[in-house]
Amino acid sequence: MLAIAVLGCGRIGRIHAGNIARHPRARLATVFDLRSEAARETATALGVEPAASLSAVWADSEVAAVVIATPTDTHVPLITAAVQAGKAVFCEKPIDLDPQRARACWDDIAPRKPRVMVGFNRRFDPSFRALRERLHQGEVGRLELLTITSRDPTPPPADYIRSSGGLLRDMTIHDFDMARFLAGDFTEVQAFGANLIDPEIGKLSDIDTCTVALRARSGALVQISNSRRCAYGYDQRIELFGAAGMLQAGNQRATSVEMWDARATAARDPVLNFFIERYAEAYRAELDAFVAALERGHPMSPNFSDGLEALRLAGAAEESLRTRQTVDLS
Repeated sequence: MLAIAVLGCGRIGRIHAGNIARHPRARLATVFDLRSEAARETATALGVEPAASLSAVWADSEVAAVVIATPTDTHVPLITAAVQAGKAVFCEKPIDLDPQRARACWDDIAPRKPRVMVGFNRRFDPSFRALRERLHQGEVGRLELLTITSRDPTPPPADYIRSSGGLLRDMTIHDFDMARFLAGDFTEVQAFGANLIDPEIGKLSDIDTCTVALRARSGALVQISNSRRCAYGYDQRIELFGAAGMLQAGNQRATSVEMWDARATAARDPVLNFFIERYAEAYRAELDAFVAALERGHPMSPNFSDGLEALRLAGAAEESLRTRQTVDLS
């Protein structure tokens, strides 16, 4: 069984650790966190011993791969150290907040032919994958319009905003990757942003609401809509439109039951609350894809280059926001 260590025992690290522990072809070898209590709690819950140090993880010959779920500013040094230690790497997005630092990381590790996968979990959501497969099968003809809606239930705390890199690099980056997953590469980006929800976010020089328009190399037009607040839950929808029709993936709910009475028609359960519930299956499928790629020697996907491209789109959107101009990516 493939032995994997998890670095970082926060919310997302615990999700990955639990999925590894339950995976039929992988084994959770150990966990590590600078917060020793968090590491102990996670390790105890999953029946493993926490690593005493990062050096112990690098030196453990049984550990074939690491999952990096630590703060973003630690990703580059951890990726580099893991590759130097001969480990395959799964790293949560983004690779870094600075594209130059991320590119320098790749230049440093590339001679070792590293196995690195970047955590864009939405590619593994069954509905979104089905959209892509059916698009490629020609069901709607040539893609003309792609609309991506992504809205969080509530704004994150100020401490998170301070270190997040901003809405475009933290939240919209998922949508940039999904846009590339569905529509390919882009030639133009134009972004609009505002503070319509939380004045504290504006005080931290960030936005809480945005729309981003992109022109794909194929000619298709893409519209991304983001908000840090959504009164009805975690809003995650995608629409593909072409000459032959439309494909949609809508919000998910606890059940598909509808209630019709004198008060309401087609009343349904609320949409799922947040990403942990909405993308639970995607996280499991993402891990399985990582394990399978290592087992079979297949290329990683999404790979380091995908991480760089999503970061490049975020940077272009920030430039457009700042200059109020369309940014030419060519």
